[in-house]
Amino acid sequence: MGLLDGKVAMITGGGSGIGRACAETLAREGAQVVVTDIDDDGMAATVDQILAQDGNAFALPHDVTDEDVWRGVIEEVRSRCGGLHVLVNNAGIGIGGSLLDMSLEDWRRQNAINLDGVFLGTKHAIPAIHNSGGGSIIIMSSVAGLRGSPGLAGYSASKGGVRLFAKSAALECAGAGLKVRVNSVHPGIIDTPIWTKLPSGGLSGGANAIDPEALAAATVAHRAGLPQEVADGVLYLASDLSSYVNGSELVIDGGMMAGGANRTALQD
Repeated sequence: MGLLDGKVAMITGGGSGIGRACAETLAREGAQVVVTDIDDDGMAATVDQILAQDGNAFALPHDVTDEDVWRGVIEEVRSRCGGLHVLVNNAGIGIGGSLLDMSLEDWRRQNAINLDGVFLGTKHAIPAIHNSGGGSIIIMSSVAGLRGSPGLAGYSASKGGVRLFAKSAALECAGAGLKVRVNSVHPGIIDTPIWTKLPSGGLSGGANAIDPEALAAATVAHRAGLPQEVADGVLYLASDLSSYVNGSELVIDGGMMAGGANRTALQD
């Protein structure tokens, strides 16, 4: 018996990294998984891996910034699967650099995906989940949503926004008698494309440069985290094991937020 037997779970940004690990993990625990992304090849590869492990999954192309697309995707999931029990709002991008140099276009693009996409997904998933008997919405934030980081002002703003959005949504659902829990997950430095594709030397420049390798080395774990380590936390929040967890934050960061050497690394 899996932790998610009989459940339907949808993962946005499921074509790579944390999203792919979440999709594979929830499928292994018995969920019928819907993988969405703008990366057709990536989400197809995720689905292929799940099917190869005797899991149940299919893919849907999905621009999370478009409300009409959200309506269509949720309706297709309900039509094909009979309901929806879990939404992992994972799709996101990271645009680094000094706030003095960031264009308004980049600011708006990052917020459209990281913040607007979470709002739209939560808005349209809540009725579907409630009407399916209840379930869980998991919002992928970041440690950058818990503290400031030079060179990541725009990213931090979007991730801090979804942190408080999750709490507000959880309270609103509870107050309205809707059977939907909403929590946020806050990974630290995780070995995913959002970090590995950064320019050599890290984000921004000069005294405020952020070097992901230095940050990872400065954690208590002395390494970057693995997507699977985040997916295991998402599984907990998706399952009934977390039935008493609502409006909360799950930090998976190798000890970054505990303080110590990593704080120095950010301030050097």
